[in-house]
Amino acid sequence: MISSALKKIEKEKPWSVYVLECMDESLYTGVTNDIENRMLAHAAGKGSKYVKIKGFNRLLRAKECKDKSDACKCEYQIKQLSRNEKLDWFKDTYFIKKQLMG
Repeated sequence: MISSALKKIEKEKPWSVYVLECMDESLYTGVTNDIENRMLAHAAGKGSKYVKIKGFNRLLRAKECKDKSDACKCEYQIKQLSRNEKLDWFKDTYFIKKQLMG
């Protein structure tokens, strides 16, 4: 009973896409439904192989998404961008610029 209640609470947490900076200044993009715990996992070297090797520096940006599917789609979109575009993606003006530039 408690397990199913916890799963329901977990499902209700909003999904987010995020970009963090590693110690070598490279960027890592991921999705989570618990930003705080995910950053703690990255800092402890348990979040992803990439960040474990490169070292966690800091969270740069995060944006709440509609659901996990939307977060994953956003993650894919961000991973196609250059470094500066990745950071700009989190600004509302980025979408307007992209529409104007085609």
